[in-house]
Parts: sequence; C-alpha cells; structure tokens
Amino acid sequence: MSYALALANPGSDLDRYLAQVYATPILSREEELELTKEFYATEDIEVAHELVISHLRFVIHIAKSYAGYGLPLADIIQEGNLGLIKAVKRFNPEKGVRLVSFAVHWIKAEIHEFILKNWRIVKIATTKAQRKLFFNLRSKKKGSGWLTDKEAKQIATDLDVSFKEVMHMENRMHSADTPFDLPSDEEDDEKAFSPSQYLEDNSFNPELNAEQDNWEAVNHHALLKNISNLDKRSQDIIRARWLEDNKLTLNELAEKYSISAERIRQIESKAFKQLKTALVNV
Repeated sequence: MSYALALANPGSDLDRYLAQVYATPILSREEELELTKEFYATEDIEVAHELVISHLRFVIHIAKSYAGYGLPLADIIQEGNLGLIKAVKRFNPEKGVRLVSFAVHWIKAEIHEFILKNWRIVKIATTKAQRKLFFNLRSKKKGSGWLTDKEAKQIATDLDVSFKEVMHMENRMHSADTPFDLPSDEEDDEKAFSPSQYLEDNSFNPELNAEQDNWEAVNHHALLKNISNLDKRSQDIIRARWLEDNKLTLNELAEKYSISAERIRQIESKAFKQLKTALVNV
C-alpha cells in the first residue's frame, strides 16, 4: 500500500496515524493553487494524493467534533477522508476559494451519512428536519440533562422546526437500543425483556388470561400499598407520571419542583427500584 493510501485509512493504530498526519506540512496558498490547477487539467493521481495528504489534518479536526456519538474516531476519520477525496476530485480552482473551504461540505456529508447509518440500529433521523435536529441538538443544549420546555422552544425557533419535533428527537436520543434476544442466563436485576420474549401471541389463551388477571390484581394492590412507603415527593412523581388520568411529563414535574428533568427521572428510577424490591416479596 502506498504512503498516500495508508494515510487515507486510519486502521487500528490511530495514534501513529495522527502522528503521521500532523507531521505532514500544510501547503501554502501558492502551492495549493499550483497543484489544484495541475490536477484539474491532467487528473494526475499522484497530484491528487499530494492534495489529499496535505489536508488530512483538517478531516481529523472535523471528525473530533463528532466524537460524542459513541462511534470509533478512526471510522469517523476514514469516512471524512472519503469526503475529502471526493472534494479533491470535484474541486475547480478557478472558483477562487481554498480547497479546504470547498471540502468541508463533502467531509461533513460523508460523516453525517456514516453516523446516521450506524449510531442506532433503527434509523433515528429520516426527514430533513430530523437530520438538522440530530446534528444540532447537542451543541444547542446547555447541559447533558433533559431539555426544559423553554430550551426546547428556543431550539425550535433557532433551527426553524416545531417544538414537537425537538421533543421527539430529544426522547429518541435519550433512548437505548434493545437486543432482539438477551442471554437466557442473564442474572442482572436491571434486565429488560427483549423482543424475542413477547413475539408469541397468548392473548386468546384462557388459562394464561386468568393467571394474568389474578397477577395484575395482586400486584396492583401491592403497588398502591407500597407507594405509601415512599417519600412524599417520590409518591407524587410516580402518581403524576403513571397513575393519574392526566399524566405529567418530566419537564412539567421539573418546573413544579424547580429541579431538572434529569433529576426527576433519577427520583422516578429510584422509586421504581424500591417498589420492585417490595413487589418481589409479595
């Protein structure tokens, strides 16, 4: 593999790749103009390699801004490099702009496509408004917790999307993917049911229906009894979120108690753990 192609693919040794890239000198404006004009006229592959190599550091800079999506930085860089290669191929030096200014669009386009395909098993952003939200919501948020209604409305105004779309994307970005089939020997108390456990339709089985009705009656009675053992705020949150006819959202409860929506979620989670422990002993 040539030096140019090796640099265009970060591979597994990311630190060595970064060192090689940053050791490569940046072209001056005059050198860049000469090379871009030569490639535009001749399409010489060696000239293209030189242009790509001298701009790889800019791809790294852009790729690092997408590190918060939980995907390998080396993979993000590689996708950005593909965008850079496409930009070099399409660049017209007669337009009077620097190559890096033209390449930013292509680099980000490839990275965006990669993230949208791989960040979640189920596609999270399919419309133009959702894509805009997906890549701007993190930078617009003031913290890592849930958005307040005021913040969500401001983001909706800034990005020219609806408040509903902002909250919908907020919920999707805080959700987690569930494996289709969890290991049968899993002993974690926090284990959730996987799709494979409820694909079978037992809705017309009289025996199971009778057992289910009895189980629900016993647990409903136990739930109401044990809720009273929680502190007053936890009781109010559980009832408002799950038992009342007009259920309140995390943001509405956050405003009521003058705390963050994330703190409300934590209190709710702790309360559920206490109730779960009590119900197990029923």
